Amino acid sequence: MPLHLGPFVRWRSGLVLTWICLFSSGFTFTGGEHAATVTHPLPAAFSDLLPHFLVEPDDVYIVKNKPVTLTCRSTPATQIYFKCNGEWVHQDQHLIDRDVDPATGLPVMQVKIDISRQQVEKIFGLEDYWCQCVAWSTTGTQKSQKAYVRIAYLRKNFEEEPLGKEVALDQEVLLRCHPPEGVPPAEVEWQRNEELIDPKTDPNFFITVDHNLIIKQARLADTGNYTCVAKNIVARRKSSSATVIVYVNGGWSTWATWSACSAVCGRGWQKRSRSCTNPTPLNGGTSCEGQSVQKSACTATCPVDGGWSEWSKWSPCGADCTMWRSRECTQPSPSTGGKECQGLDLQSLNCTSEQCPQTASGAEDVALYVGIVAVALCLTLLLIVLVLVYRRKKEGLDADVADSSILTTGFQPMGIKPTKPGVWAPRRAARSKNSHLLTIQPDLTTTTTSYQGTLRSRREVTGKFSVSNGPLLEPLPNGSHTLHNGKLPSDPNDFMNRLSSQTYFKTLPRDNVNTSYGTFNFLGGRLTLPNTGISLLIPPEAIPRGKIYEIYLTIQKKEDMRLPLAGCQTLLSPVVSCGPPGVMLTRPVILSMDHCSDACLENWAIRLKKQSYEGTWEDVLQLGEEVVSEPYYCQLEAETCRVFTEQLGRFALVGESLSMAAAKRLKLLLFAPAYCSTLEYNIRVYCMDDTQDLLKEVMQMERQLGGRLIDEPHILLFKDSYHNLRLSIHDMPQAHWRSKLLAGYQEIPFYHIWSGSQRTLHCTFTLERQSLSTCDLTCTLCVWQVEGEGQSFTLDFNISKDIRPLDSDFLLMDNCTPALAGPSAFQIPYLIRQKICSSLDTPCPNGADWRLLAQRLKLDRHMSFFASKASPTSVILDLWETQHFHNGNLNQLAAVMAEIGKQEAMIFLVSDGEC
Repeated sequence: MPLHLGPFVRWRSGLVLTWICLFSSGFTFTGGEHAATVTHPLPAAFSDLLPHFLVEPDDVYIVKNKPVTLTCRSTPATQIYFKCNGEWVHQDQHLIDRDVDPATGLPVMQVKIDISRQQVEKIFGLEDYWCQCVAWSTTGTQKSQKAYVRIAYLRKNFEEEPLGKEVALDQEVLLRCHPPEGVPPAEVEWQRNEELIDPKTDPNFFITVDHNLIIKQARLADTGNYTCVAKNIVARRKSSSATVIVYVNGGWSTWATWSACSAVCGRGWQKRSRSCTNPTPLNGGTSCEGQSVQKSACTATCPVDGGWSEWSKWSPCGADCTMWRSRECTQPSPSTGGKECQGLDLQSLNCTSEQCPQTASGAEDVALYVGIVAVALCLTLLLIVLVLVYRRKKEGLDADVADSSILTTGFQPMGIKPTKPGVWAPRRAARSKNSHLLTIQPDLTTTTTSYQGTLRSRREVTGKFSVSNGPLLEPLPNGSHTLHNGKLPSDPNDFMNRLSSQTYFKTLPRDNVNTSYGTFNFLGGRLTLPNTGISLLIPPEAIPRGKIYEIYLTIQKKEDMRLPLAGCQTLLSPVVSCGPPGVMLTRPVILSMDHCSDACLENWAIRLKKQSYEGTWEDVLQLGEEVVSEPYYCQLEAETCRVFTEQLGRFALVGESLSMAAAKRLKLLLFAPAYCSTLEYNIRVYCMDDTQDLLKEVMQMERQLGGRLIDEPHILLFKDSYHNLRLSIHDMPQAHWRSKLLAGYQEIPFYHIWSGSQRTLHCTFTLERQSLSTCDLTCTLCVWQVEGEGQSFTLDFNISKDIRPLDSDFLLMDNCTPALAGPSAFQIPYLIRQKICSSLDTPCPNGADWRLLAQRLKLDRHMSFFASKASPTSVILDLWETQHFHNGNLNQLAAVMAEIGKQEAMIFLVSDGEC
């Protein structure tokens, strides 16, 4: 008979004995939905025992959609039911297992239930889901502990991720990590370069209770990428890597010993040196400040050459009919490396005396003297005859030798002639009948000029300029590529893929933003990198007729180049590549790029460097000491450098300061967030070389960060004084704003700026407003070199209602086409150019020629360079084209021609059809 358990829920103390009696009599009761049959009555000895739990339910987590099982085991127990969140669990959901304890004979009952994710989610957010089991015996009931059932999860995003740092050697490093929210809470571990960090094995690491990593003393080996890893039973999350760079500041070694005095005699100098190797700067650490070489005046003792004393008196005549005298090298004696006396210190002379027997000259002596005189006369006559014969033969052969040497060779030197094999002697002036032979031109068609480079031939051309050894890039398909005047339609990806496949171009950037390229023939053209100030002008006739070259122009990242800079040297320009190297040019092209020197040449030794095929950098030109016969020439303007070169390659302008008055131009830019919704407000100050390519790079980076300019750019002259650059902020209203900077100022090391290898140096000032309603910001930002000049920015604006102009208003935007080929690339039409050159190249007695044109255009400093070219006027016009590409005015050039007094000024008025 079923037993209804409903009354167990509503037990009262007065009914307990009645129910016990009913159980002991073996009656069966019928109830509602909760029912069970008592089949194992308790032994009489244990009928008064309350149930106790052998197994109680524990807290569990639901992972994904897998249900969890709760278990309850009790003895002695007649019934066990689960109650979840205050409600009884239906008996159908219980899995019941009954047993008897063999030791005591008491009934043992075990009950299990499954909890699904859907059950927990019904009340998720209101309270924790809990379950508890209730056990009955004939004496009473017992409740187990509550078991909480929670849904396990782990968010994807870290609440705080570690940030990269640059720290000095032995400095303490703190990397913060706040793991994602999760149930159960995530455990945290740290990795360096994907390897687990164990503080037990390496006590230099310490992980705090709030999961931060502390490096107690930074070592060089601690440089690497650090990752915070959070994990629980659901998932494993990794933060973004934080790069920690442990740098070492350089230290001077001890001074070497003084060198020997440079003067052998008298006043000179000696020097000693030290190196920045104690320790050597590593990972961007500052280089040593001060001089690596010291000089000191010295005086060297002059060498004294030995001198002879007076000869002594002659000795008496000896038995051998000889008398002697001597001298000594004592006036002065040789000292300090002086030369010994040259000559004899002992001299002898025949003599006669009573000790020497007297001898008379006999007939034999007379005959001997007569014979010697006769032989001498014969030899003299014979020598005279030989000289006369030799001179006559020489005069007869002179003309024949000269004629033969000229007629049999096309390029024989005319100032010398061979006298005999292996011997060369000066040659007399050629006779009048052979003077016309001096005008014979050498035969240049017998030689072939070859080169290694990239070019594309429209057809095979035989003549003065021929090409061999094959192109670096593949030839044009079927030789049908057509060069159009104007823009060059081409596939940039195809060009970059072919270019990067060559071994020389491994370091070229793969992005098309910093690279321009085009295909050009003898009409020339122009390549430009917009908004960088970098361009390449290829004048007409620079490429031989019949040749077509595919030429590129690109900027290299300075940090990738690692130019070898020593002492006081600094990089003054971007590193620019144009090529392919090795192409044949018949005229110099002009490479234009910005520089950041103060253009005061007396304070600088500025050199043009070019990278060789082997990767080494070589000095090819020093400004102010140009040699017109070399393939390079340079014009330095206030902000731009124009490089004339007949060889393409990779170039950079490097300056060496000659005094501490030498200065670089720095451009100072201030950026702040375009929108601010928090109490913190950041102002970023960039200090970079004043070149357009760096300005473009910073503007692009700030657009990605959501920043904008908050003041016009300023120029600061940074001198070679070994002093750092300091930045500080002042005059803030303390009632509304405060600076979170602990120190009074920030510093950028001198070497970081002077080396020029770090492109985007900046400092960040974090300000905090007292209330979100505070929007007006007034302050003064000062940037200055210690013991030097400075700049100040007065800021006064509303951070929430920013009405300042857009960033582009501060820039001169260059929207020119990256590549132009043919006449459209030049301001001066091709026919007009030819007429100007033919008019001014010919020297004019009154000076109205190319020399006066150079003076009028203020280019007379380069007269010797222009004069070395076949057409000086064309080189002047090339330079005018590069200077006036954006703002060129042909009417002004026509006015200059009119001032010169040339009627050709009217050629600027020719029709377009004639051009």
